[in-house]
Amino acid sequence: MERIDGYAPIRDYALVGDGRTGALIARDGSVDWLCLPNFDSPSVFARALDAETGGSFQLEPTVPYEAERRYLDNSNVLETTFTTAQGSLRLTDAMTLSDDHGLSPMRELVRKAEGLAGTVPLRWSLEPRFCYGERRTRIERRSRRWFATCGSDALVLSICDVPDGSVAGGIVSGELELEQGSGALWSLSASHAEPLVIVGRDDAERRLARTTGFWPGWAGGIEYEGPWRDAVVRSALLLKLLVFAPSGAMVAAPTTSLPEWIGGGRNWDYRYTWLRDASWALDALLRLGFRDEAHAFFWWLMHASRLTQPELQVLYRIDGSERARERELPWLEGYRGSRPVRIGNGAAQQLQLDVYGEMLESIWLYVQAVGHLDADTGKEAARIADWVANHWRERDSGIWEVRREPTHFIQSKALCWIALDRACLLAEHGVLPDRSARWRAAADALREFIETEGWDEKLGSYVRATDLREPDAGLLTLPLLGYGDPKSDRMRSTIDTIERELRKGPYVYRYLGDDGVGGAEGAFLTCSFWLVEALAHAGRFDRAHALMDELVGLANDLGLYSEEVDPRTGDFLGNFPQALTHLSLVNAAIGIADAEAAEREAA
Repeated sequence: MERIDGYAPIRDYALVGDGRTGALIARDGSVDWLCLPNFDSPSVFARALDAETGGSFQLEPTVPYEAERRYLDNSNVLETTFTTAQGSLRLTDAMTLSDDHGLSPMRELVRKAEGLAGTVPLRWSLEPRFCYGERRTRIERRSRRWFATCGSDALVLSICDVPDGSVAGGIVSGELELEQGSGALWSLSASHAEPLVIVGRDDAERRLARTTGFWPGWAGGIEYEGPWRDAVVRSALLLKLLVFAPSGAMVAAPTTSLPEWIGGGRNWDYRYTWLRDASWALDALLRLGFRDEAHAFFWWLMHASRLTQPELQVLYRIDGSERARERELPWLEGYRGSRPVRIGNGAAQQLQLDVYGEMLESIWLYVQAVGHLDADTGKEAARIADWVANHWRERDSGIWEVRREPTHFIQSKALCWIALDRACLLAEHGVLPDRSARWRAAADALREFIETEGWDEKLGSYVRATDLREPDAGLLTLPLLGYGDPKSDRMRSTIDTIERELRKGPYVYRYLGDDGVGGAEGAFLTCSFWLVEALAHAGRFDRAHALMDELVGLANDLGLYSEEVDPRTGDFLGNFPQALTHLSLVNAAIGIADAEAAEREAA
């Protein structure tokens, strides 16, 4: 792997995690990103955002090498094999899980190296930089271990069968040689406002073995046997890593500010849960057979949104709170000079009408799966539907969170129609107070608005907004969520227009017009998978299969995807790995199977 100015290609990262946070590990064995104690906490390693001062935990041969990686079968345990002219070794990385419930009271990263052949010289270094590298770190040696502390945060590095190393300039480092049959282990454990757990080798080995065994058992419950099973299983395992286990929330990505274009300013913090993703997440979890995860996520969604109901916030923190003030960290260089680095997300303050459709769709999916809803939650859902009936005529910032003046986005209006339609269905099932006459009247008015103001005969497509007469890949969600017949002339023509105007090979751009943010961006991978599912719903199965096959081949060597791709080079862009991309992959694979089954049944 070649770094550019000290930065690894985004494509060359892997993720390991424990259900509360996750570490990005580059192909060269460097842990370049880790926030502690949780996904949305400040970083302790941020080399991915500042190669010089961000901090890292590095481990690699000191001689030229080639590296091959894989996740151990059906797991989130990473195995990297380094091959040199002198020999080879295997490095196993995992964030360990506890004895009983998949969660440890501490956060622990275990790194185990084993000599496979010959002799391989290694170097390792630990450079913790707490609070995004802003605060000073104190490092000292006690009880044959290295301790790093900063305020109420602490790390302890326990080293087994490795020379102790030394400290200089805030970096603990050492060198060793691994012969065939020999091994070494590093256990990095962390605490926040609580006592540190001192780790012994036997304990670390036991937790590593238990973690390695946990994941295949969990993945064995995946209910999908189609042609893209390997990709679906890897996506499911990744999505499980992105679920914050204490609350059931799913982060959009474990990173912040990986750029949508190298050197550009489209750098956002994705370590939150978006209502926009809610229905896709719930649908994927239910379709995969993970009822427990779906149940936990649904009730997190309902409890978090109670803070603002009947109005809904665009995103929430993983603990359910609504604080997400956006600010910049000017002392960090940004990935390959892509400034600014941001934490928090200003989109939280926007009005995005589409979230109401995703919320009511989530409730409808949950009721279909469970069969009931308690009376208080039903009343809350009815109040949300009332709010939509009263406010759908307002301008909003749309699904893509544009930072220009709000306008009448057609996808937002269609999702408002979805919200009211689902409210009527829920009322028919007796789980909402029945105000369906009012909701249906508002839905009819919405449909008239969409079909008159949102259709462009010359373009042959629904449009991005009433004042933006151009295609928008977000409109692919209309046939996916059941706005109209996906085989209708208008829907098929919209799909054709999006392919013609926004598709480049397997890649699909969100839109090409202004959004109030300067600079370019890559193609949005979620839109490519939405196109797959839309083609299937429209009965175009050959095209859906061909595009799906191509997209599955675009993952990195571990089966992971970023948010965006540069179509010119295939380089990954944006925060990584991206939940929505993997959610849309799962739903596309299952959506093709469902559409084909429906076609056979109709025949």
